Amino acid sequence: MLRSPAPPRPVTHNGYPTTDGKPMAETDHHRNQMTELIHALQRWFAADANTYVSGNLILCYERTNKRRHVSPDCFVAFGVPNHERINYLLWDEVPPAVAFEITSSSTMANDTRRKFALYRDVLKVKEYFLFDPFEDYLTPSMQGYRLRAGKYVGIREVAGRLPSQQLGLHLERVGDVLRLWDPTTAVFLPTDGELFRQAAEAETERERASRLELEVVRLRGLLAQRTATPNGKNGHAP
Repeated sequence: MLRSPAPPRPVTHNGYPTTDGKPMAETDHHRNQMTELIHALQRWFAADANTYVSGNLILCYERTNKRRHVSPDCFVAFGVPNHERINYLLWDEVPPAVAFEITSSSTMANDTRRKFALYRDVLKVKEYFLFDPFEDYLTPSMQGYRLRAGKYVGIREVAGRLPSQQLGLHLERVGDVLRLWDPTTAVFLPTDGELFRQAAEAETERERASRLELEVVRLRGLLAQRTATPNGKNGHAP
């Protein structure tokens, strides 16, 4: 009897760091913004087996130096398998095409200097976006840069949005939240909360339809009974 080969075991350790020892985000709001962005982009590219979306993941970019790493809040890489990783080794993968940083007081200098130069000069990230939810640290508070001839050139807003050529989406500030807008359908990509509410509403509607269906069956049964037994006397008229 021939047996199918066992699936490869997931990698749990490869000798390179999986954490930088720093907290995921400065505040709940920054963390929520990060995870919402990652989830929205994962759904957007869900049908593409060769697009990888992640965030807060260690990206090692120098094989001989384990200390050379960075952890983007969110990034998208094209042309690599979409599967879970413990870290992202640049010599085995391709550089991210897009990187996002949700800026706070503790990350502003790093986001605008070290990471800015690293993404531009070393990783060659094609588009880099920064967002300051509380509008305290960046001016303007939503910024985008596109790599041209080795330099980052500011992306101009279109109708209050920053267009991303790489993603096919536009970025827009809505209150203190960064939203992704689909220019083809002219709607925002749904958030986790919106999807949850839609699912809850759909479930409520299914339950309502089920109750109505049962009521229709009950009423039909009563009608059939009354038709078969007029005036409730075994089918004989008075």
